[in-house]
Amino acid sequence: MTKKRSTTDVIEILHHRFYEGHPERLAALEVERANAEIARTIYRLRTKARLSQRELAELVGTSTSVISRLEDADYEGHSLTMLRRIAKALNRRLEVRFLPLTTAK
Repeated sequence: MTKKRSTTDVIEILHHRFYEGHPERLAALEVERANAEIARTIYRLRTKARLSQRELAELVGTSTSVISRLEDADYEGHSLTMLRRIAKALNRRLEVRFLPLTTAK
């Protein structure tokens, strides 16, 4: 008989309790992580360029509220077209990659 390993790592505990054995929950978690990463990246690049949301919106040809939504981790409407426009305005190249699935903890 194998003894269950005990842990105090809260992330590991939460993963085990809520995600392990629930592929639909893991898939939803990955979507949320991707949305949050896109939002953080847009914010980071905009602030690094010392642009306000209004200034970036003008460069992209959109409204301030659109930039605000794109920088919101809960926003799910990212389009490649808009991301390309933002990349161009920030003098960047957009890269989309398909990576192997990993077990998220």
